[in-house]
Amino acid sequence: MAVYAIGDVQGCYPELQRLLDKLSFDPAADRLWFCGDLINRGGQSLDVLRFLHDLRDHIVITLGNHDLSLLAIAQRKRDAQRRVNPELREILFADDAPVLLEWLRQQPLLHSDKDLGWTMVHAGLAPRWSLRQAKRAAHEVERELRGDKHPRLLAKMFGNTPASWSPKLRSEERMRAAINVFTRMRYCDVRGRIDFNAKDIPGTQKPGLYPWFEVPGMRRRDTRIVCGHWSALGLFAGLGVYAIDTGCVWGGKLTALRLDCEEPQIISVPAEASRSRPVVRDERNGKNKDPKREKGKKPDKAEKPEKRDQH
Repeated sequence: MAVYAIGDVQGCYPELQRLLDKLSFDPAADRLWFCGDLINRGGQSLDVLRFLHDLRDHIVITLGNHDLSLLAIAQRKRDAQRRVNPELREILFADDAPVLLEWLRQQPLLHSDKDLGWTMVHAGLAPRWSLRQAKRAAHEVERELRGDKHPRLLAKMFGNTPASWSPKLRSEERMRAAINVFTRMRYCDVRGRIDFNAKDIPGTQKPGLYPWFEVPGMRRRDTRIVCGHWSALGLFAGLGVYAIDTGCVWGGKLTALRLDCEEPQIISVPAEASRSRPVVRDERNGKNKDPKREKGKKPDKAEKPEKRDQH
């Protein structure tokens, strides 16, 4: 049996099929972990959801910000749903939408496998969280999301305040802070306060900000972490973290990471030629940069992740 984690699919159905072919994926024997952001922008989000729902007994998903946004939109009135982009509208008005959305709402924010020694989230973990604290924070949100009061949570979950999680937070603020950590985090300061505007490659951020996995004094955990969300970062391995959003929807690659082996194996397929690559902006000097050429990176070498000092 093989276990693979797969980065942000975002509706890129053809690439997902090619990647699974390359993996020789066998549902009877193998297991897939998906880092979230299954839908939006790739053009075939409904196909992705239907395919994964059919595979539901053989996969694990952690929800991403796009997935949660879809669930929130699904709570709106029909007239409001008609005004969203065509890709999401196709899901919302599909005959099987109730089944797909109910299934999606039951998915976790964090998945951890002690035997494998891996934990998966969409975006990140608060720097001071132990794994136990992270699990507790995730379970609090999951309980609300799966319960009868989920419409209220979905209506109140997005917002940039509070910028950091604290055990003193209560009610909606506590839920929102946890959701922001699990699904939106990229950069934060030494106190764990997230900067939601900083999205580009490390080295372009403002002073005092750190990638969430490089915050000075951050808690070390007895697990390796696999995540997605940060396409500008690209493929990254270091400090016990493997980031595998390689920007398929932007013309990069769709990447899988094999987890059930001593040295994780990276397998990728290129995006369809019709997809475009984004431009990264350096906030220090206002100049545009190609993210694939930063820090010695070469285009089309996603199988070699950037590695950072482990100490």
